[in-house]
Amino acid sequence: MTTLKERLTADLKDAMKAKDELTLSVVRMLKSAVKYKEVEPGASELDDAGIQQVIATLIKQRRDSVEQFKAGGRPELAEKEEQEISVLQRYLPQQLTPAELTAAVQAAIAEVGAKGPKDMGAVMKNVNPKVQGKAEGKAISEEVKAQLARLS
Repeated sequence: MTTLKERLTADLKDAMKAKDELTLSVVRMLKSAVKYKEVEPGASELDDAGIQQVIATLIKQRRDSVEQFKAGGRPELAEKEEQEISVLQRYLPQQLTPAELTAAVQAAIAEVGAKGPKDMGAVMKNVNPKVQGKAEGKAISEEVKAQLARLS
């Protein structure tokens, strides 16, 4: 089983050989972001989970850019950002389906004994470690909010 870092290096070489400009630029950007995170004061070498957090951050930035480009009437730039998102998602674990996310949130609500929206923090603390990297934070919080709203 190779580490995510080794996979990135191999994919970078493959993209160079295949002259795949999109993958090449995205993998270079990702490796740069990982290196930048590792040289921050107090940081150490990132493991796979740390790299996945960097990827999730980059995807979130791209999603924000897509919205702004669409609002600004720049569909070609939005399309480029969406292509970058699809390349980045290759390095994340299989994402949860909406049904799996709903089930995970329901289990967390039962474990915590949540009664309504005021218990959102406790539910998020419980569910986040279980679905880390398998679902976006925004999707998790929206699902938790929706289910807690139904309880009250």
